[in-house]
Amino acid sequence: MEHLAEYIEGVYAQTTHSITVTVEPEFLDDQSDPDEHRFVWAYHVTIHNQGHGTVKLKSRYWRITDALGHVQQVSGAGVVGEQPRLGPNEIFEYTSGTPLGTASGFMQGHYIMEDENGATFEVAIPAFSLDQPDRTRMLH
Repeated sequence: MEHLAEYIEGVYAQTTHSITVTVEPEFLDDQSDPDEHRFVWAYHVTIHNQGHGTVKLKSRYWRITDALGHVQQVSGAGVVGEQPRLGPNEIFEYTSGTPLGTASGFMQGHYIMEDENGATFEVAIPAFSLDQPDRTRMLH
């Protein structure tokens, strides 16, 4: 069963097939250079198996879109070099990052998971916004 994505105070979450994926993006000011059109974000992901069986994360797919509509697609085995196995009620967390050429954009994607019987299924990663915080406010 798939639920709608939720957003609460900078945290995005979505549950698919009893797997909840939560994403918390963070703008990395110290690694960004707006004059060079380089804006960098980290995103912390929590994957929580709320089901009754063990699952293994086999692969990932990301669709990254900047403010100009340019799309980058990223796919590959596992996440951060791992293919974690999650038993019932277990959690796996990792942090990764992405650069953009614009001050805003968004990411979305999915994981391919494998159950104990070898069947694969897709788990949605909620779409989340990448926005450079407004650092300068001018008062007139």
